[in-house]
Amino acid sequence: MRVKRLFVFLLVLCSAVVFVAPSQSQEGGRERITGTFVSMSGRTSGRTRQFTLTIDRYTPPGQVRELTDSLSRGGQDELLKTMSGMDAGRIAIGTGVGVPAKVVIVDPWEDGGRKITVFYERWLQFFELRYGTRSRDYPIGYAEIYIDRNGKGQGMMIPAARVRLKNNNTWEVEDFGTFPAKLMGLRSSGRVVPR
Repeated sequence: MRVKRLFVFLLVLCSAVVFVAPSQSQEGGRERITGTFVSMSGRTSGRTRQFTLTIDRYTPPGQVRELTDSLSRGGQDELLKTMSGMDAGRIAIGTGVGVPAKVVIVDPWEDGGRKITVFYERWLQFFELRYGTRSRDYPIGYAEIYIDRNGKGQGMMIPAARVRLKNNNTWEVEDFGTFPAKLMGLRSSGRVVPR
C-alpha cells in the first residue's frame, strides 16, 4: 500500500504574513541557494545531485491572492494557467539549466531566518504523455526551504505534486512519491537576509 504525504501550505490573505523583501528583489537583486538534493523514494532512493535555486524576485501578496483565486475557481488546471504568466527565478536539480520557478514566497522564520516556498511547473516526460500515466496528474513541483540568518539551511522538495485548495486559504500539496526529497547543506549567496 502506498502512503501519500500531504503538506499543507497556509495562506492567510487578510494579514501581512507574506513577507516581501526590500526593493532590492524588485530591482534586479539576485539570490542563489545551492546545496544537495537527496532522493528518498523509488529506485533512485539515496542518490544525490546538485540543487540550485536562483531567485530574481519574490511573488508579491497580490499575485499570491490571484493564484489562490484561480485555484478556487478552476482547481489545479486554472492554477497552472495563472502560474504560466509568472516568473520568479529558476530551479534546477543536477547540472542542467532547470525550469522557471514560477512562484517564490518568503515568510519570516525563527531567529531572523526565512522560510522560502517555491512552486514550479515540471516538465512532463514523453512516456507520461504517450501512455497517460497517473503522474500526469502531478504537474507541479514544490520546495520548502528554511534559511537561517547566516545564510545556511535545509529543506524538502516534491518533484511531482498535486495542489488543492481547502477552506479557501489553505493550499494542500500532495506528493506523487512516498517521501519528499531532502535538500541538505543549503547556502544562500547574493543577498543579505532581509531585516
